[in-house]
Amino acid sequence: MLWYCRFKWHSHTTAQQARQRVLQQHDLGANIPDKIRGWYNLVGGGAGFLLVESDDPREVTAFLTPYMDLMDVDVHGIYELPYEPTIQALREAERASA
Repeated sequence: MLWYCRFKWHSHTTAQQARQRVLQQHDLGANIPDKIRGWYNLVGGGAGFLLVESDDPREVTAFLTPYMDLMDVDVHGIYELPYEPTIQALREAERASA
């Protein structure tokens, strides 16, 4: 399953604290880089999101917990909608409901 993990730094969090925590967790082997499918920052800094692949939501929670004193995290399970097949499925659903 793919998880959308939106983060926003707390108002007291500094860039140095964020850098240090990411490096600390990386050095501990706790960042599960093989499961991170995307890591994006929003322009302006202090917020962004990760796409994490895991079949176990507890693994995602364990990965994110060490950051929660520095940032708010909002997690949602997501799935892809390939455009053309989705359009086709919508057309078929519309035909069936008519």
